[in-house]
Amino acid sequence: MTTTSFADQFQDRFHGRLPRGLRDQAARLSWDGFVATYGRATGPLALGRWCCLDAERPATRLGPQGRTYQATIAVRGVKGTCTAAAQGPLAALTTMLYERGITLEILGFHQLRCGTETATFIHGSNGQDTAWAMGFATDPGRSALEAVITCANRLLAVR
Repeated sequence: MTTTSFADQFQDRFHGRLPRGLRDQAARLSWDGFVATYGRATGPLALGRWCCLDAERPATRLGPQGRTYQATIAVRGVKGTCTAAAQGPLAALTTMLYERGITLEILGFHQLRCGTETATFIHGSNGQDTAWAMGFATDPGRSALEAVITCANRLLAVR
């Protein structure tokens, strides 16, 4: 039985379906070049443990409900535990980053399934520059968190 890599699956299934603002830039790159440019950028920011502290809390009303999230975040090698209450994990993560002096506004968000994994594309801004980033994971939520961290690292590298 032949196993197809995530990269091959993505290229086969989503060629031409990248977010509009990323298509032209991606067209000039090989797959390896695309992943090196937009995927998991190393930098001063790293996300460790992530959890929703009250995920088991029963719903008391219909509609979105705020939750409390906790993460281990390292900024320039200094780890700390962060907590934020927000309507969702991305709002919580951007709040945690802001409290550490890292501004990230999400301008665009796109998710695509690829076999058993999810690719998330984030277009973000720090108020001066913009950057695209990709995260991928088996869990769509983790994929989105990875994309946010990669986007923030790409923007921090511009400074």
